[in-house]
Amino acid sequence: MEHDQRCHDCLLSRVSLEIELGKKKDRINQDILKHADLLIRFLHTTPWTHPMVASALHRWVYRELGVSDPFYALKETSRIDSLRVLKTVSDTLAGFRERVLASIIGNMFDYGVKGHEVSDDFLSFFRKEYASGLAIDDTREILPLCQDVLYFTDNCGEIVFDRFLISWLKENNCRVTVVLRDKPILNDATLEDAYNLGLDTLADNVLSSGSGVEIGVRFDLLSEEVLTAMDRCSLIISKGMANYESLREEEGLPPVAYLLAAKCDPIAEEFGVRRGDKIASLRRPR
Repeated sequence: MEHDQRCHDCLLSRVSLEIELGKKKDRINQDILKHADLLIRFLHTTPWTHPMVASALHRWVYRELGVSDPFYALKETSRIDSLRVLKTVSDTLAGFRERVLASIIGNMFDYGVKGHEVSDDFLSFFRKEYASGLAIDDTREILPLCQDVLYFTDNCGEIVFDRFLISWLKENNCRVTVVLRDKPILNDATLEDAYNLGLDTLADNVLSSGSGVEIGVRFDLLSEEVLTAMDRCSLIISKGMANYESLREEEGLPPVAYLLAAKCDPIAEEFGVRRGDKIASLRRPR
């Protein structure tokens, strides 16, 4: 696996944020950063994907900080902000494309990505991003495939908008299985977050990734329930960059709709868009 040097710098920026959130003393901070730098350099010599590297790094940092969920307060803020914004804009989000776009804007609630900032005024930010639309828009091709969807979620604030999209899918006779993180890592959504939003009463099934403290999708750790849903589904909806980086490596998948904001240059370059652009890209089976 070839890793971009820019990913190294971005990983360190997230470690710095975790240290800040963990409120450790300055000397400990420097020790953690120094060892994190060495750990990233080692992990980048392995055949692991970027999500696997990032997961191993963040698990180590959490142990050093002595915390299990340093992003808890930020996740709560993003959830509250998303609910407030959705209440204001929901009447304007009538169809499938509109709700897909809203869910991708929700994907921009991501902390610690180098060069990517989360706006303090999310309502104004949402309206601006909604007006700019999608840089890649395959929603017309994606919609007919929405018969039996396996939906891999990403961050905590984002699932507020995911729920709104899933409600549209259910109203239009689509079966939906939602997969969330097993345990807290970064600001990703967990089963507990889904239950708090009532996703379990909306979707046909709500499952955990079964992989513990892990971002992205680990096929070697997925439960039989998720694997069965994947074999059965007509479409995988993949939210965010880590899920994209995991699924792009796999062959023999059903169609995959990648719904994400390109929050870093390496991902933007892969899609041929600018950093910050919003993407709804359909990958056909290969």
